[in-house]
Amino acid sequence: MAFAGKVVLVTGASSGIGAATARLLAARGATLALTGRRADNLQRVAADCEGAGGRPFTIEAELAREADTAQLVERAVGHHGRLDVLVNCAGILETGSVENTSLAQYDRVMGVNVRAVYQLSTLAAPHLIASRGNIVNVSSVNGLRSFPGLLAYNTSKAALDQLTRCLALELAPHQVRVNSVNPGVIITELQKRGGLDDKAYAAFLERSKETHALGRPGQAEEVAAAIAFLASDEASFITGATLPVDGGRHAMCPR
Repeated sequence: MAFAGKVVLVTGASSGIGAATARLLAARGATLALTGRRADNLQRVAADCEGAGGRPFTIEAELAREADTAQLVERAVGHHGRLDVLVNCAGILETGSVENTSLAQYDRVMGVNVRAVYQLSTLAAPHLIASRGNIVNVSSVNGLRSFPGLLAYNTSKAALDQLTRCLALELAPHQVRVNSVNPGVIITELQKRGGLDDKAYAAFLERSKETHALGRPGQAEEVAAAIAFLASDEASFITGATLPVDGGRHAMCPR
């Protein structure tokens, strides 16, 4: 029960890595505030968390809308009275190269993957300073390595890694830690929402056996475990880190 007595706000909690993180933190005693775009999924995740012993407060929100993002921290703190951890799991992916990525696509991806994280971090900072809490961002191996056909997404994750490091240095005097995890291919709905149909997604997962040193894609629960570690007191001397959770993909080079 490493998170007993701690309030954790998880974005993107209605699916994928965010949902897995919510379930794990609930099992470890966290008091949760969960936000996501899809109310039905969010309520299912909340029910799972209640079954694990948590009583989450849920907030339906679209982080592409500044007004939605602006009220998340205030509502979470208003409900639970404090904030100890902010986990920024929400993210979107859109495919495209320099030849066909529109400004609208770029703005959508950067808006959710970077701008919303920036906005939430500034709003959460006073509360995290008061609690000596921490932030964990969900980035990607795409922030560490370059891959064609994902120009806006790659750029957003590289920016998020730099934001993580800058926030870590600025909040360190207050004993607030900021870290990120950088997943490889994880079995979620992210790629399908980014445009892959079932056949293309199956081929993508098959290809992942070759592009990841461990020979497989990862599971959302494996990333959640890394997030829980970085958010816990066991990581008390870690800040400004970008932790690959990618089966070794970041270390690979084609031959």
